[in-house]
Amino acid sequence: MASQARKGGVSLPERRNPKKDDGGDGVIARISQSQILARGKQVTSDAGYVAKKLLKSTGKAAWIFGTTFLILVVPLIIEMDREQQLTELEFQQANILGTSAGSAPPAK
Repeated sequence: MASQARKGGVSLPERRNPKKDDGGDGVIARISQSQILARGKQVTSDAGYVAKKLLKSTGKAAWIFGTTFLILVVPLIIEMDREQQLTELEFQQANILGTSAGSAPPAK
């Protein structure tokens, strides 16, 4: 059957040196079995694990900080803004009525 050509197909010549299953003495085989490569893979794996843990804990800390800020600080900022607006309104009304308020408006 190998001598029969298929219609429209391309026949390739057989390889001169087929791959051996004994691991070979090639450069790639020696490099892939090297201790340096194994250690590099281990270090890369460890670095990835540490980076994943760091990102996860950083995300948790950012979530805690963000929710705490929204619950505690934002209402305080809103209340301080209302107080400042009320003080400015009282000062403007005192100026319109012609009475001296006795103090200047707070600095912005």
